[in-house]
Formats: sequence, C-alpha cells, structure tokens
Amino acid sequence: MNTSSSQRKISDPELGDIYFNRSQRATRINIQILEDKLKVTLPMRASEKDAMRFIDSVREKILKKRAQVKEKIRKNKQIIDEQSPFRALTFVTDIKPTHREDIYCCLKNQVLSIEIPSEVDCREEQMQNYLHRIIARYLRLEAKRVLPQRTRLLADKFGFRFSTVKIQSSRTRWGSCSAKGNINLSLYLMALPAHLIDYVILHELCHTRELNHSTDFWRWLNRVTDNQSDRLKEELKNFNFNWD
Repeated sequence: MNTSSSQRKISDPELGDIYFNRSQRATRINIQILEDKLKVTLPMRASEKDAMRFIDSVREKILKKRAQVKEKIRKNKQIIDEQSPFRALTFVTDIKPTHREDIYCCLKNQVLSIEIPSEVDCREEQMQNYLHRIIARYLRLEAKRVLPQRTRLLADKFGFRFSTVKIQSSRTRWGSCSAKGNINLSLYLMALPAHLIDYVILHELCHTRELNHSTDFWRWLNRVTDNQSDRLKEELKNFNFNWD
C-alpha cells in the first residue's frame, strides 16, 4: 500500500497510458497489466528506453492479456438494480422506476434513493456505468466526512502521528502513506466492512513509523490489530471494484 517513488507517464496508441516507477528493490523490469493502462517498475539503472524495448518485444502478449483482463472484469462486474442494492458503510441504494423523465438521487437517513425513468433498463451496461458514477460521487462525499475523522481517532488511540488525509479515487490501491506522513485513502473504502476500513487505516498509520514492509512494520501492525493482520489482509483480498 505504500509507494516510495514518483510516477512518470507516457501514452501509447495501442496500450494506453504507461506509468513508470523506479524502485531500489526491483531487479528486473516488471509490467502490471490493467484494463486501460500499464504500470512498469524499473530497476534504478534501467532506462525508459530499455523498458519500451522490452514492452515492444512482448506487445502481442500484453494485448492478449489485456483482453483477458477486460473479459474477467466484465464477468465479475457487480450489477446494481432494484433487487440487488449496493451497500456501503453509511448508506444502501434504493433504486425505483418512476414516471420521471430524468434521473433523481438523494441521500437521506442512510438511504441513497435513485429514481430512474420506468422505461430504462437498469441492467444495461450504459446505465450500470451511470449508476456506478452516481454511487462513487456519494462514496467520495461520505469518505471525506468519515475517513479523516476515523484516522484521527485511531492515530490518537495507538499513538501515531500523521500530517494529512486525502481522499482519492483509486480502485487498485486502498491507501498509501508518504515519507512526510501524508495519507491517501481510496473513496471505495466506504464500501468495505468497518473492521477492514480500520485495518487499511492502521496499515497506513504503521507506515508513518516504518515506510517499507519490514519485520518491524508487521510487528507494529500485529500489535494494533490484536495479531490479526494476516487474517485481515486475506479477507481484504476478497474485495475489489472493477467499475468503469
């Protein structure tokens, strides 16, 4: 969850955005293939030209793997409709077909009411993407309200010190912590159970003492999670957000 290097980005017509990171721990060029971008980790001595030569040598394999990733995302994408509400920490969706000509949404008493025209197919892909964007907007609002306060509470409880908490929209990283103690948390944390939200926050707070994942880091995390860090880490792997 922690990163120690800044990113540089280039764009490729076929592969999309390519993000380069340098790592002192990397011994070879590593490529992470995501739905619409690549993340490339370079050893300190490797150049971006070296990385691009390597990418070009495996370009067809990357495109094939990209297609597999997209298909997996399509199959695993959560459908949200009247019968299958989306449940977040502080609200649940209530989707209702109405005679309205537009879409109306309102968050009140922990219910996110979404009224849609009755002739609209809620399960159609374009509508699902629209619902995802609506929900993400309210997740962000709730995250800004809840997560900084929860971070301060846990920091005070266990004696950690941090600088700032910012809410980001990452779907591939729950959180990160910089060397200056600036903590970034994903708005999608709000869709996790409360105990896993606390686990992610405590993970980042432990990085204010140990930036890497050293033995001391895991010792700290075990201490503040009642020796449950391994179990919580495995449980967290069951959650992901493959939203467009």
